[in-house]
Amino acid sequence: MQPSDLIKPPAHRQAAIERLVAELHAGQRVVLSTHMNADGDACGSVAGLARLLRQLGIESRIVNPTPWPATFSFLLGDDLIDHTAKGAAALAPLDALIVLDVSDVKRLGGLADAVRRLDVPRLVIDHHIASDEPAGDVMFSDTTACATGELVFDFASVVGLELTEPIATALYAAILTDTGGFRFSNTTPRAHAIAGQLLAAGVDPEEMYRRIYASVSPGRLALLRDALSTLEVDRDYGIAWISVPADALDRYDVSSEDLEGIVEHPRSISGTRLAIFFRDLGYGKVKVSFRSTGDVDVNRFARQFGGGGHAKAAGALIPGSMEDVRLRVISAARAFVSNGAGPSAKEALA
Repeated sequence: MQPSDLIKPPAHRQAAIERLVAELHAGQRVVLSTHMNADGDACGSVAGLARLLRQLGIESRIVNPTPWPATFSFLLGDDLIDHTAKGAAALAPLDALIVLDVSDVKRLGGLADAVRRLDVPRLVIDHHIASDEPAGDVMFSDTTACATGELVFDFASVVGLELTEPIATALYAAILTDTGGFRFSNTTPRAHAIAGQLLAAGVDPEEMYRRIYASVSPGRLALLRDALSTLEVDRDYGIAWISVPADALDRYDVSSEDLEGIVEHPRSISGTRLAIFFRDLGYGKVKVSFRSTGDVDVNRFARQFGGGGHAKAAGALIPGSMEDVRLRVISAARAFVSNGAGPSAKEALA
């Protein structure tokens, strides 16, 4: 297959983009939003799309349910403003809402109810498995995309918009982070081909590595040190887990974005099929992140606890104390990997 064939958006995506574009018109007041605790894909997709919409004569506002993470503040540059601090009030006035990297309206947190009440077009660009209550009415969604940033790239391609350096940088950040630095199983030949196009548009890969992966604070390293001290491994089932207490962020003067990637440490242990990260939120709920290797479908597992995500990466917010939630989840995980989640743990560890 030629690189040009890889870059061309599939026909079904072109049709979905055309339906999306039909709702957008020059001069509209558009709001862009994404999920709570936005990650690199969410931030890159929002920042990239905001600049692409300008080429269509559309100025947009960014209104997220939680603050824009400091790690990705460079994607805003000097030309984009985060209106998150104003909350749901910042949604109005608007002519259309575009939600990115969100399959379930509940992932909009404190904005969810206001979004449900909107009587303007609600558009979605996403690559997660569909939920029972999507965040919009017009969907551009494809679970085969490596990242939502890939779909925003396709939007630019189909509409014939220019990939300026700031746009390319934002979309590269989206794809780089959601593929785990091009290491995860969602890294496709097309992901690399698109990355090549973005590099040609002016992205500096070493600078991106420095900004995203090599700018950690001493507090984050101290947090990681103590989190690793909680590591537990059940080699009989191929499960490894790690925990962080409720006061960890205050103790180390870090933010929730400093927890990003911690679950990859238990996942990296030889023989691990299911890695779990427990974070006590301190108000009777525990945020649990699931990662898998091989054929374990953690999206299916997370749905047992009202969560969801991807087959290899998912999460859930579970009520209860840390000890109670951990016991319930580990017990369920042992049953899950033993009953239909793939080959036996002994085979995986052989």
